[in-house]
Amino acid sequence: MPQVVRQALIDGADAPGYPLTAGTAKLRAAIAGWLARSCHASGDLGVLPTIGSKELVAWLPTLLGVGPGDKVVIPQVCYPTYEVGVRLAGAEVIRSDSLTAVGPERVKLIWINSPSNPTGRVLPAEHLRKVVAWARERGAIVVSDECYLTLGWEAEPVSVLADEVTGGDYTGVLAVHSLSKRSNLAGYRAGLVGGDPALVAELLAVRKHAGMIVPAPVQAAMVAALEDEEHVAQQRARYSARRDTLRAALSKAGFEISHSEAGLYLWATRGEDCWQTVDRLARRGILAAPGAFYGPAAAQHVRIAMTATDERVAAAADRLAEGL
Repeated sequence: MPQVVRQALIDGADAPGYPLTAGTAKLRAAIAGWLARSCHASGDLGVLPTIGSKELVAWLPTLLGVGPGDKVVIPQVCYPTYEVGVRLAGAEVIRSDSLTAVGPERVKLIWINSPSNPTGRVLPAEHLRKVVAWARERGAIVVSDECYLTLGWEAEPVSVLADEVTGGDYTGVLAVHSLSKRSNLAGYRAGLVGGDPALVAELLAVRKHAGMIVPAPVQAAMVAALEDEEHVAQQRARYSARRDTLRAALSKAGFEISHSEAGLYLWATRGEDCWQTVDRLARRGILAAPGAFYGPAAAQHVRIAMTATDERVAAAADRLAEGL
């Protein structure tokens, strides 16, 4: 845990009153400043802290009024909570990476994820512009999950809020971010959303009544995390070293690495059923997520995480060297 963040949490611990759902003025300013610096967003942003990013992903369709009869587009291979959130809202899921293939559907919301979990794929600015234009023509909302934005390795991730994508006009566009990856704050449940001020105002109005409030000490910790880049650089260096170790070991063990240009995972395949691969790895004491968790199109891949300790990553590499 970054010491600067831990200290901010301690200093903010004497918080007997109810915290602001909208976030303190300091936190709102810190979020807006970070989005301007890291996402290259120059327009008038609405911002809101969230209880991590997962709760927002799960409840966003419901909070935005998506319901029965509506359709939500999610990527072919993606984080399972996108589909869970659509089903909680009673809407219909469309899995597609091509909006031209969607057809004349009543699409209310489109999820995009770059860098992708689990694949590590990065979508270029041109693709993001096309998605936003397509959605605006149909009155749909675009929500971009950008939780791994600061972890580009072989490609430079682009935010949907970047001027080269939206030109400072965030109408119908939201970006979701998390401090779990950037700052190692998974235990704090610290996330944020920024974009269309009107949509953020809608979210705030509902979240006030639903009690979706980030605790005051965590809000203070978020300010410290967003305003400090030193700990982020240190964390990136750790992930980079682990990535090099795992990638080399997996390649020597007969795996092909797909995409994986960014993020915290290596998307790997041996050209066999993912459960067979999971079993092979488990026999060596290595845990991996089966691709089937992320969609039918991922049945031959596994997701290898770079989140274990350096010692455990080195041990896994040694076990891979022994063969599967």
